[in-house]
Amino acid sequence: MATKCTKCGPGYPTPLEAMKGPREEIVYLPCIYRNTGTEAPDYLATVDVDPKSPQYSQVIHRLPMPYLKDELHHSGWNTCSSCFGDSTKSRNKLILPGLMSSRIYVVDVGSEPRAPKLHKVIEASEIQAKCNVSNTHTSHCLASGEVMVNTLGDLQGNGKGSFVLLDGETFEVKGTWEKPGGASPMGYDFWYQPRHNVMVSTEWAAPNVFKDGFNPAHVEAGLYGSRIFVWDWQRHEIIQTLQMTDGLIPLEIRFLHDPSATQGFVGCALSSNIQRFYKNEEGTWSVEKVIQVPSKKVKGWMLPEMPGLITDILLSLDDRFLYFSNWLHGDIRQYDISNPQKPRLTGQIFLGGSIVRGGSVQVLEDQELTCQPEPLVVKGKRIPGGPQMIQLSLDGKRLYATTSLYSDWDKQFYPDLIREGSVMLQVDVDTVNGGLKLNPNFLVDFGKEPLGPALAHELRYPGGDCSSDIWI
Repeated sequence: MATKCTKCGPGYPTPLEAMKGPREEIVYLPCIYRNTGTEAPDYLATVDVDPKSPQYSQVIHRLPMPYLKDELHHSGWNTCSSCFGDSTKSRNKLILPGLMSSRIYVVDVGSEPRAPKLHKVIEASEIQAKCNVSNTHTSHCLASGEVMVNTLGDLQGNGKGSFVLLDGETFEVKGTWEKPGGASPMGYDFWYQPRHNVMVSTEWAAPNVFKDGFNPAHVEAGLYGSRIFVWDWQRHEIIQTLQMTDGLIPLEIRFLHDPSATQGFVGCALSSNIQRFYKNEEGTWSVEKVIQVPSKKVKGWMLPEMPGLITDILLSLDDRFLYFSNWLHGDIRQYDISNPQKPRLTGQIFLGGSIVRGGSVQVLEDQELTCQPEPLVVKGKRIPGGPQMIQLSLDGKRLYATTSLYSDWDKQFYPDLIREGSVMLQVDVDTVNGGLKLNPNFLVDFGKEPLGPALAHELRYPGGDCSSDIWI
């Protein structure tokens, strides 16, 4: 049986089989020094997450990049469950795009998983010469054996949502995936689903807009994204543009993991809502708002109202739960999505944030809380910042969170992160009834790194996870 095959290829045959995979023992996450005052390159940290290990919740290895100021951001794999049937493929390289440098690093995690080493540097000059794009962002492996990395800008820092194709063996730049001249106006994240001949992508803003921090005037000027782009997977071109009602800055987008599903969710950061996209009865695609996080009226902040700022979303591999982080308010939420049109809140936990009691912000009016949450203290450390990137264990029972968004925005919204570094936390999940509970014994404090406080970002498990694997 295919499910018992041990040499079929990387990943798992189905999302439900992936849930039976081994417990995570280490995780990889990029750590950023850009904008922190430390003149050192970003690096890939390996963290021990095995509770039986004497090095539990510690950084056990650091792989520095060869250059400064890359702003490592999101990562992906050379191959994943989309290539499960191909025994010639092996998940042994991690793809690390540099958001601000436009370089792409290929890291060998197969030779020594606990001590990765640099395999190749794809220079920005090669990407720019062959593709005329910059600001590399999200990486996904394709069933073809290729790797696709999307971009956010052109060579002048204007918006350009393009897709760079890499050879999955040599990592040579092959060109752009989309047809010539067919890039979207802006880019951010993407997810494909070949069974329905579709890819969906989102938009943040042009690099010239977001690179130096958040300016509310740019929102008024319409410079931030509010659309989902629907692409024909075979023709490599946009077939629909979904203009969302009240969907400002759509960031992470996820299809349901079930490859036959014709729907998914996107987190809209600034409007602080979750929108469901789906294939309608006419065979085209539609979008509707299904969750709204109310803003809070505040005093002592940059604006009179504070949005939750949904910055990351996840779906459990069985498509039962949706998770997202409110980076500014400071909470992570869990929703039962058994009925995707009507998600039901089943868990919520505060892990810091801007509205904690005793801070500089006073909440004047709150539609959800009766009092401001207490500051979070873990193992004696008061946690700066709020939960941002999240990652779920394969079995859905452990949720990990880091607190850095993007160094320019960290500096603006959470200056404590720059001084103290970010953290990595772990939350225990009730997968039966729903519910979230902090693990008080787990803390990775990136404020104590050898070269100074660092900003840790997105997490990856060596065997794949809820946001890097796509089943076809």
